[in-house]
Amino acid sequence: MILYCTQCGQPVRQQIPAGDNMERAVCNACGHIEYENPKLIVGCIAEWDKRILLCRRAIAPQEGFWTLPAGFMENGESSPVAAARETEEEACARVTPGPLFALVDIPSISQVHLFYRGELLDGHHAPGIESLETRLCHENEIPWEQLAFRSIRFCLERYLEDRRKGAFGLHHLSLSAT
Repeated sequence: MILYCTQCGQPVRQQIPAGDNMERAVCNACGHIEYENPKLIVGCIAEWDKRILLCRRAIAPQEGFWTLPAGFMENGESSPVAAARETEEEACARVTPGPLFALVDIPSISQVHLFYRGELLDGHHAPGIESLETRLCHENEIPWEQLAFRSIRFCLERYLEDRRKGAFGLHHLSLSAT
């Protein structure tokens, strides 16, 4: 929660501004209204020789658990560029992002997760600074009980189903707090 104005540094109060319908941080001194919006987490289902690239997290939350390479989108970049950058940062792997594959809304933590299909440019991968290890996994090697997040499970399950069918779609899920 924002306590001080990002424009003048004075205390803010939570109120519904005129013409709005949501409570916002409004500065008592300069009148600036601070809008807080969901964060975009962007990642990639990077494949090489029918194996999927996974990273074991070296950071909280879920340190030690497995995930797809993903992270916060930066200002000034497109979501496919963010997916490729995160794959390189977390797994030292270069990928060509393909089409958007999954969108997961997580309103309880104000996040939206976007996952792109992608092909590794070569088979190289190694742990980045936020990963303990990386692994290319066949379907039967995925550590299902050690996946870090429900969005990752959803994404992998849909991806493998679509791959078996030979046709990829766009998948959406809205996760509740439980």
